[in-house]
Amino acid sequence: MLNHEKQIHDYEKALQELKNQGVESGILGEDEIIKLENKLEKLKNKVYSELSPWERVEISRHPKRPKATDIITNICDSFTEVFGDRLYADDHAIITGFAMINGKKFVIIAQEKGNDTESRLYRNFGMPHPEGYRKALRMMKLAEKFNLPIISLLDTPGAYCGLEAEERGQGSAIAQNLFEMSILKARMIVLLIGEGCSGGALGIGIGDTIGMLEHAYYSVISPEGCASILWRDPAKRDEATVSLKMQSEDLLNAGIVDTVIKEPVGGAHHDPKALYQSIKDFVLESVENLSGIPLQELLDVRYEKFRVMGSFEEV
Repeated sequence: MLNHEKQIHDYEKALQELKNQGVESGILGEDEIIKLENKLEKLKNKVYSELSPWERVEISRHPKRPKATDIITNICDSFTEVFGDRLYADDHAIITGFAMINGKKFVIIAQEKGNDTESRLYRNFGMPHPEGYRKALRMMKLAEKFNLPIISLLDTPGAYCGLEAEERGQGSAIAQNLFEMSILKARMIVLLIGEGCSGGALGIGIGDTIGMLEHAYYSVISPEGCASILWRDPAKRDEATVSLKMQSEDLLNAGIVDTVIKEPVGGAHHDPKALYQSIKDFVLESVENLSGIPLQELLDVRYEKFRVMGSFEEV
């Protein structure tokens, strides 16, 4: 339970106790219960409409938030996973494979954090090694060969920064992916589902249509990392979150993302089924829109899309 949800949880607990007592003793009638439930809805609307930027980051990291494996399971008719980069190893932080959604074929590339202690360790908390990016590129090339659209699901606190990752060429692997994705002759759909941090996210994040869940974030650095560098104080993460303009409405206004997918009230973990349907609709609509564009024209538009990102003032 997140801090901002505590008063809602307390109210729900008290309301349930009153309901139980009311049924047994007849003290509370249906009208009183309805009034109390309406007050609960008003409280939820008030709390969730006044979320701070940092509280929304907490939602993006919620342990019960749907992860890539949950989304793949619930939007795909079938999924066949492909393992390994054919150079070094299989990176469990990145999942790749062939999928069917509503009878359409796709290649899926996704970053997976895990849902419990064991799976988080197995997935390295969603922090890919170089072999993960090379595995992703291998699948991109297969998508290009067989003319299949690509879905990239981004959810990472960043690429793994350990010594072994650097020794195996972490920076080079990400840079190679950026280059190859910019000229890849395949239709590419990107969706930020949680954290989209630094080059670790961008390493599989070049696309023709870029979507983002309402409470996800996309940034060059985490709020804590930014606060540690600028103020030498990780506790200033709230200020860093505001300054980074890392949330969906900021990125939509800046032209970094094309679409924001609204989440259930309070975050995706409150109603995963509704979220899965929204994601499925986004994917199918995006591929339908992209399918009518010739590939060479798509490449030109993709290049220009990323070329014009960002703004500056000369003084």
